[in-house]
Amino acid sequence: MEAFEPKQRQGPEAKSLYRNAGTRGFAAKWAVVNLSWKVATMAQALVSDELWELVEPLIPKVVRRYRYPGRKRIEDRRVLTGIVFVLKTGIGWQHLPQELGCGSGMTCWRRLHEWQQAGVWQQLHELLLERLDQAERIDWSRAVVDSAHLPAVLGGSRPGRVRSIGAKAAASTS
Repeated sequence: MEAFEPKQRQGPEAKSLYRNAGTRGFAAKWAVVNLSWKVATMAQALVSDELWELVEPLIPKVVRRYRYPGRKRIEDRRVLTGIVFVLKTGIGWQHLPQELGCGSGMTCWRRLHEWQQAGVWQQLHELLLERLDQAERIDWSRAVVDSAHLPAVLGGSRPGRVRSIGAKAAASTS
């Protein structure tokens, strides 16, 4: 995988960005570039090759239309990096830095929803549990089963009929 490179501004927009910085122009420019480098480096470390090998087969392949194909989709690995970045840092989707190269926050959110509908996260959860169990890294004696996720095998007893309290008129207090 190629490294995520922070996007550098070039041309007139780069000059207008730092035009009024005065003597602090170099420091301000260095800070912006340095920050984008740190963000890109952090994002690169979020989705390792080992994790991507597990996730990639679970993601459904989308075939581009031949006629009116529209804008080309951003690579799934970059979008996954954006999703993990937002979930790990706790920032809002709309605040996802463009310097990461993961697309917009809305793109990442849509893909998260699309993959949820396709069952990718449930399959990944089951795969990771299976791998951890094989490596004997899970202590099942401390596991808790939530009854909301399991159906009752024999069903419960039916409760008795609830008596109506509205049939009788209330006693007069006057």
